[in-house]
Amino acid sequence: MTTAIAESLQLLQHADGEAAIVFDRARLPQAGYGLFEPAAWGGEARPVGERGGRGAAWFVRGEFGEAVLRHYRRGGLVARFNRDRYLWRGADRTRSFAEFRLLAELRGLGLPVPAPIAAGYRRRGLTYTADILVQRIPGARSLAELLGDDLDAPPWARVGEVLAAFHRAGVCHADLNAHNILIDPECAVWLIDFDRGRRRRVADDWRHANLRRLQRSLLKLRGIHAVEAVMRCHRVIVAGYESAWAGEAA
Repeated sequence: MTTAIAESLQLLQHADGEAAIVFDRARLPQAGYGLFEPAAWGGEARPVGERGGRGAAWFVRGEFGEAVLRHYRRGGLVARFNRDRYLWRGADRTRSFAEFRLLAELRGLGLPVPAPIAAGYRRRGLTYTADILVQRIPGARSLAELLGDDLDAPPWARVGEVLAAFHRAGVCHADLNAHNILIDPECAVWLIDFDRGRRRRVADDWRHANLRRLQRSLLKLRGIHAVEAVMRCHRVIVAGYESAWAGEAA
């Protein structure tokens, strides 16, 4: 998991302006912007169908193996009049480049995140669109999916332990919800979708806010399960988190 990312930068031009791609040349010897066009993959691109996303992700397969292609889209009220454009503040501050580099950094720390393969932007005037391609975790299911099954199935305590490891490293996930926590066939826990994520000084306020955000997500997605049953699961997450946090601090 700690293999270094061999980052390369490719500058491009498109009809309306400029574009650029960063990519891991160890996984992808060369890159063009067609990499981020689902149609270019033909039958190798399949929409990611899980609820909770914004309809802008596809499973793809290439020389680098299985991956997830994601187009950055707006959420909330802004999405009603601006689906996918962001204010230009420089290449290094684009959503895609920032996430690519954060993922590379987190893998260097040994944290369980997918490997970044490529990220790009297309600029037009004062705005840009963005895309990213990351490793697909084989056989993994999200915590949101597992909520539809037996509540005893997910490794709740392990989820808490992994979250503690991220927080100990100062990693604040901007959208910690049940869709962005994956469990692989070996019951290992992974975090995905680090758009707007960042490393910051460790503090109790954002750590606890992260855990409360996850609690709200679990309750929202509880389906047929009783509120108290889901709350018990969240308490197990918190217990695993606090045990790991105390152990690391000792």
